[in-house]
Amino acid sequence: MALVFRVVIQLIGLSLSSLGWVLAIITTYLPHWKNLNLDLNEMENWTMGLWQTCVIQEEVGAQCKDFDSFLALPTELRISRILMFLSNGLGFVGLLISGLGLDCLRVGERQPGLKKRLLIVGGILLWTSGVSILVPVSWVAHVTVQEFWDETMPEIVPRWEFGEALFIGWFSGLCLVIGGCLLHCVACSPSAPLSSGRYVVAESQTQCPCLENGIQTRKFKTYQEQSRL
Repeated sequence: MALVFRVVIQLIGLSLSSLGWVLAIITTYLPHWKNLNLDLNEMENWTMGLWQTCVIQEEVGAQCKDFDSFLALPTELRISRILMFLSNGLGFVGLLISGLGLDCLRVGERQPGLKKRLLIVGGILLWTSGVSILVPVSWVAHVTVQEFWDETMPEIVPRWEFGEALFIGWFSGLCLVIGGCLLHCVACSPSAPLSSGRYVVAESQTQCPCLENGIQTRKFKTYQEQSRL
């Protein structure tokens, strides 16, 4: 029963981490980190992401333009690019290592210590990946709030607001953090008995005939020696 519980928690943690990693990739390339609605022209909306700015018009559709220079970007967008790339890479490596450490896989089944270390390392990488998403998303949201409530700007000037990508980023970061914590906690918990008891039975069955043959051989030799005497 303990083994089933461990496997279920591991699969839940890996599933949450996989969902968070996919959403993190989507968040990285979505141009909806900030939204801007113009009161003078309600048919035109502006969006801003880490890579480009888009204007959406009902008649023309969406038209996007990439940023010309990385160094010309605001500080929060530059750091966000780096952290999002780091998060995607750490998430991929963490999922790969955690997958190899699952108890339900036969790979490395005879090395429980190795599988435990793989789960611990994978959980830490996934947790770090989630934090690497939450930091830039929260930073951009904080700057957006400051600019929205800036009293030095005239009220006529339109203000940027939260985009859909920020909410997706928060959700993906929480999924990665929770999934990494689950994998790490399960790995640090007391180990359950070996899952594949059939392999132990098979080994005992293969060894028993050898033992029986050895005992019979010894009895036969002892009988021969006694008969000679």
